[in-house]
Amino acid sequence: MKERILIANRGEIALRIMEACKDLGIEYVVVYTKEDQDSLHVKLAEKKYRISDYRDMNDLLAVADEVKCTAIHPGYGFLSENYRFARRVVKRERSLIFIGPSWEAIRDLGNKLFLKKLAKNLGIPVIPGTTEPIYNEIEAELKAEELYENLNSQGINNPSLLIKPVAGGGGMGIAEVKDLEELRPTFRKIRAYAKRLFGDEGIIIEAKIPLLQHVEVQILGSKHGEYVHFGTRNCTIQSLSKQKRIEIAPGFNYESKYTFNFKEVEQNIINYSLKLAKYLNYDNAGTWEWLITPEGKYYLMEVNTRIQVENEISAKISFVKNKQINLIKEQIRIAFGEKLGYSQKDIKFKGTSIELRLVAEDTKRGFHPLSGTITKFRWTPQSWLTVRTHVPQDKPYTIPTQFDPNLALAIICGNNFEEAKKKSLEFLNDVIIEGYTPKGEKLITNIEFLKEKINELYKFIET
Repeated sequence: MKERILIANRGEIALRIMEACKDLGIEYVVVYTKEDQDSLHVKLAEKKYRISDYRDMNDLLAVADEVKCTAIHPGYGFLSENYRFARRVVKRERSLIFIGPSWEAIRDLGNKLFLKKLAKNLGIPVIPGTTEPIYNEIEAELKAEELYENLNSQGINNPSLLIKPVAGGGGMGIAEVKDLEELRPTFRKIRAYAKRLFGDEGIIIEAKIPLLQHVEVQILGSKHGEYVHFGTRNCTIQSLSKQKRIEIAPGFNYESKYTFNFKEVEQNIINYSLKLAKYLNYDNAGTWEWLITPEGKYYLMEVNTRIQVENEISAKISFVKNKQINLIKEQIRIAFGEKLGYSQKDIKFKGTSIELRLVAEDTKRGFHPLSGTITKFRWTPQSWLTVRTHVPQDKPYTIPTQFDPNLALAIICGNNFEEAKKKSLEFLNDVIIEGYTPKGEKLITNIEFLKEKINELYKFIET
């Protein structure tokens, strides 16, 4: 049977999957909701089906059956890290291929406590803190006191702790505690919040890393036990809610001086990431996220069991047998059972790549997301620039209020960091996004914020 992929996502990632399918000669079908009917991914697709919601498993699978798809690509967000969906896709009577890792890997790595315990057992550094859910405030106080003593013994003075729900994510329901007197009332507050929002009042306590960089490792594994990495990315520039806004590959500035041996740290976090991937027989693209301190300490934070928004900056600097890689194409090939056809020694890295996320948001008001209509969206094409967007340039576009107001990704390449940074500023000074809000006011984007923060790339920031 000829392969046919259902693209279970929207916007720019749907467009990139469509492009990968075309390059591979594979048929595809897109889905869309009423709010997305003007999106480019809908306009450019030959076969498209309207659904009620990108999170509706029944709708997605009904379309897949209707058009006889053989596989589903979930992209990122929505159902991409929902192990129940991945399990249902592969175990139903008319089974499909899930273009991502196994559902077991999604389940296990998506559980932060499981990940932390497993990493510790494998000797992988994790953020100091509890590894079991806490439900009792007396136990919480004892654990916090123990953690304070541990941190002080390591020479960490005046440490803060984070009280976090076991369930949930995205920075929701996290509170900082600076001394034991604050512990019990804060614990009760977060426990009640977690029960109300997530249905699970379990709490974990972790040390707060006061100054850090956020560095991630791009891993690729196959169903044949092959494993490679495509280097590191630095994703330290984020919004207040920890949403990434600027990313750069490689994750360390090779032209700068650190107080520690950054090449050794980079190799260590790559090796540890591969060690965990191999232990779990991880069989697709995945990202291992690390926190790095100014002293060169490193802690595994989480694993994203999907393709990342920023995957293309890794692809832009990665060459397999002198040919630039495409990680989405690799995802698809691996899911269909192909071997990689290369090993780590065949991968070479060259240059620097930066990704800028253009978003309709008011960065001076807590990154408040904005809706409205875009009337003009223009930039000057350049050999070093790739713009990924679902926003049409030939007619007005209304930003759907149901989704994050991400407008475009700008991927800039340079021979080195300074060149990539200079070209990024050139793009930001050139690009035009004009429009108005539902109240008729001028539509605001984060372009000025990106201009300001481009100079803080590779710097350690306070959390």
